[in-house]
Amino acid sequence: MSVSGILAPLQHPLVTVLGTTVSWTEVLGFGSGALCVWLVARQHLANWPVGIANNLFYLLLFAQTGLYADAGLQIVFIVLAAYGWWVWAHGGGPESAGDLPVRRSTRAEWALLCAAGTVGTAALTLLLGRFTDSTVPFWDALTTALSLAATYGQCRKLLESWWLWIAADLVYVPLYAYKGLYLTSLLYVGFVALCVTGLRGWRRDLAAAGAAVRPRQGAPA
Repeated sequence: MSVSGILAPLQHPLVTVLGTTVSWTEVLGFGSGALCVWLVARQHLANWPVGIANNLFYLLLFAQTGLYADAGLQIVFIVLAAYGWWVWAHGGGPESAGDLPVRRSTRAEWALLCAAGTVGTAALTLLLGRFTDSTVPFWDALTTALSLAATYGQCRKLLESWWLWIAADLVYVPLYAYKGLYLTSLLYVGFVALCVTGLRGWRRDLAAAGAAVRPRQGAPA
């Protein structure tokens, strides 16, 4: 059986929402995406394999709806997920047996992410506008750049990665509704709430780690 034959059942309509059909692909993407963010907020290692499954569902879905940058982004997400999975499992290095700690981004990291995001958005907007039939090249490019920066931050457990996800999700909600992906748009409303929860949880962990370090630093040698 061909690949298209295997994937065909996932493309079949399941329900109709506001006059638009919702496929199995979108439903499975909805469920795996919500579970992934919930696991990330709890710093559970299983978020990475669940996230990879989510990326595969959305790769198929976005390619069907003309969101080409978002479709290509899923491939990059899978690579980053493999990297993040390894980093979280090894605490940042092969010699470390402990969990990777939550930390704040450095100024250098922020500068690098901002520069990469600006250049990436401009380049993708130009590419999508000239070489594809995308109807939303800038917004597709912007969310792609934000999502990549957020995923990198998530891999390194940078607290500010949650702010990047929130910014991306606030653009994704109307973008997906505009493309008729109402279930996915609703999912991203939920993502915003989950991101706020994750941000608060990581802040607590960071504060707790700081409180544990201060007494040790002040202890007599």
